Amino acid sequence: MSRKQRIEDLLKGSLSSITHLDIVDESYMHAVPPDSESHFKLLVVSDSFENTLVIDRHRQINRVLGDEFQTGLHALTLHTWTPDEWRTKGGAPESPLCLGGSPAG
Repeated sequence: MSRKQRIEDLLKGSLSSITHLDIVDESYMHAVPPDSESHFKLLVVSDSFENTLVIDRHRQINRVLGDEFQTGLHALTLHTWTPDEWRTKGGAPESPLCLGGSPAG
């Protein structure tokens, strides 16, 4: 099973009322071997984030994915929004280019 699928399964099994979930493998943007599955961007929209600080939302996601960090997950870009925030913000912003080197140079 791919890391992307494991992340999806873990999040859907741990967070109540996910209304939208985007998981993007951005490993290709970094200086890592092909198929590393090490860098991901997540957009998680859930009612459970209501009245919760952003840092607490991120901590919750990091706890859920703790085992993935132990087995090669290196970085997460997190967008954790309530449904109202999602309607206001739209899609997740584009990720910047990696400053530590990339396959493209």
